Amino acid sequence: MHLSGDSFRCIPLKKQSITVRVPATTSNLGPGFDCLGVALKIYNEITLAPAHKLDAPPMARQAARKFFQAVNREPFAFSCKIEGNVPQARGLGSSVTVRLGVLHALNHLLKRPLRRAEVARLCAQLEGHPDNAMPAEFGGFVVSRESGRQKFPVSARLRFVLLIPAFEIRTKEAREVLPNEIDRRCAVESCGNACAITAAFASGRYENLRGALVDHLHQPFRAKFVPFLDDVIAAAEKAGALGGFLSGSGSTVIALTLRSPKKIAAAMRAASGLADAQTLITTADNHGTHAALA
Repeated sequence: MHLSGDSFRCIPLKKQSITVRVPATTSNLGPGFDCLGVALKIYNEITLAPAHKLDAPPMARQAARKFFQAVNREPFAFSCKIEGNVPQARGLGSSVTVRLGVLHALNHLLKRPLRRAEVARLCAQLEGHPDNAMPAEFGGFVVSRESGRQKFPVSARLRFVLLIPAFEIRTKEAREVLPNEIDRRCAVESCGNACAITAAFASGRYENLRGALVDHLHQPFRAKFVPFLDDVIAAAEKAGALGGFLSGSGSTVIALTLRSPKKIAAAMRAASGLADAQTLITTADNHGTHAALA
């Protein structure tokens, strides 16, 4: 089915709205490029309702086209309202909250023709990679591959300390600076670190994250967009953090810790030199996306 921009018609549906709450996500965790992610207790709410005229941002329209094609149903017009605390273009999965929210809302309004895993897969296709879509859908720490996923709940003992700069970084630009080839020894070290991170989350032995968040696959090249990255991570570790990393493609920097989160947040902000940066301390969301009819 090919859908043009004016293909969303007014089709009589029960007049109800649905609100989908989607958690923010942090991806990569350093060396787990495009495959590791965690859902966080920061949320956007996407409220969608059938309408006489389509009233939705381009990203929501794109997700809707993907959904209607997947279920082979007649597209209908809808309104879409986005509210919440997930900042845009900061490496916290804001685009996933919109896409996943729209996909789930439409799925619920049409009596769930798609299973949860199928909705998540559509979102991952829209994103181009699954590392944000899967934890946003299912919660927890998720290892994602093209052929499947593995989820592990994350204890509230582990704190995520976020330094959120005021500036945005677009994923497309951040991917364009990545090289086509990586030194073998660097690749092997990153691979070993990604395995160590997975083992630490799977076992709940978070102290083993210390030293495992070092990356050679993307962070050294994206540091040009976040020149204070290394200083912020070093300051976090000195203040007691297990380690730190660039969240997604940035600009947010996250430190993981089992103690002294406020001290670490202050150290990160001071090291960044950014007077307008925000800090936030949170934990993992183990439940993922939730939808409720109004």
